[in-house]
Amino acid sequence: MAYIAAKDGVQLHVKDMGQGRPVLLIHGWPLTGDMFEYQTLALLEAGYRVITYDRRGFGQSGHPAGGYNYDVFADDLASILEALDLRDVSLVGFSMGGGEIARYLGRHGAARVAKVALVASVVPYLLKDGSNPDGVDGQVFEDMKEQIRTDRFAFLQSFAKTFYGVGLISQPVSQGILDWSFVLGVMASPKATIDCVDAFGKTDFRPDLSAFTVPTLIIHGTSDATVPIDPAGRAAAAGIPGATLIEYDGEPHGLFATAPDRLNRDLIDFIG
Repeated sequence: MAYIAAKDGVQLHVKDMGQGRPVLLIHGWPLTGDMFEYQTLALLEAGYRVITYDRRGFGQSGHPAGGYNYDVFADDLASILEALDLRDVSLVGFSMGGGEIARYLGRHGAARVAKVALVASVVPYLLKDGSNPDGVDGQVFEDMKEQIRTDRFAFLQSFAKTFYGVGLISQPVSQGILDWSFVLGVMASPKATIDCVDAFGKTDFRPDLSAFTVPTLIIHGTSDATVPIDPAGRAAAAGIPGATLIEYDGEPHGLFATAPDRLNRDLIDFIG
């Protein structure tokens, strides 16, 4: 099935591969479901059924003018789970994709879900305020949106270097991966790219944490400069009862590509 209709009719592009117990991978901003190339291959070779999809506004899904908030995103995830009749599914959310999982569980419950993994996820709350002193200053998100409006293409190239921890000395990924990430990013609607900065940067998922009633794995890099570990991975581990936190020492945000073998092993061990 190439496309699944959301509740409001937006077409969501879905890839459904393999047999076995289902694993659904939810991508980060500003990429597409194809960002999970290393994980998809490893999971398929381990005997799992792997489902990826492009969030509305990104990749080959529909690009509506609005609806870029987590209540809608969670309902889009619900539409996919229901259309494919997925049960006993493991949900893996990377970065922004962790928010879909949190809000889905909060709105729809865990009846279809076996396990959850949050990888470099924005859950539970990124924005710095009086209740979240370790968060990210709101001006950071405003500056991102302004850069996207001015030159989205230059922004995407610059952002990818921070995303993967590329510096003058550190080269954890190839130029090919940087180029590939740029291609995935430019496929998105500019409106979605901008609106989702507010969605992932300012949505408070703390009320959703009590809905995590299934085994939960949290993986986060200690050198993540995009989604800092303190208000995200560590705070999620503290707020989700029974969650397991694995910290990847020195890894940046894009650890799906900088540490793919380790991530694949940890996910398969957890899901299995």
